[in-house]
Amino acid sequence: MKMGSIYAAMLAVACIGCSGKMPANLGVREGMLMPCPDKPNCVSTQSDDQANRVNPLTYTTSLGEARIKLVGILASMKRIRIVSEQDNYIHAECRSFLFRFVDDLECYFDDEGKNIHLRSASRLGNYDFGVNRRRAEQIRKRFLSND
Repeated sequence: MKMGSIYAAMLAVACIGCSGKMPANLGVREGMLMPCPDKPNCVSTQSDDQANRVNPLTYTTSLGEARIKLVGILASMKRIRIVSEQDNYIHAECRSFLFRFVDDLECYFDDEGKNIHLRSASRLGNYDFGVNRRRAEQIRKRFLSND
């Protein structure tokens, strides 16, 4: 295959994007986000597997104030689009810069425990080069530093 054909194929993929189909089973069920699959491209604050686990965000304010703060942080981050918002749940799509791969970011507010549970997972592929973990940690750092 000629180098020009490879570049053309890469450009086509970049223009079309690699969004994949949004999983139908996103959301909160009985206080739990969907578990991470057995792949290294997902992190969750509710994971029992240390390889996929990240720490939850904690808050001392009202749920409404915590939600407003988190929405502001997500809105300020590049290539993140909030898809749906409820009182205790946010779903956002995060697109990669070059190939437009989509990751689903879910945020569940457990007001009783004053925790925000996160789940960030790639729609496609097996390995994400640590992108979902870095995103979750960046959100956590920004949320806690703005207290």
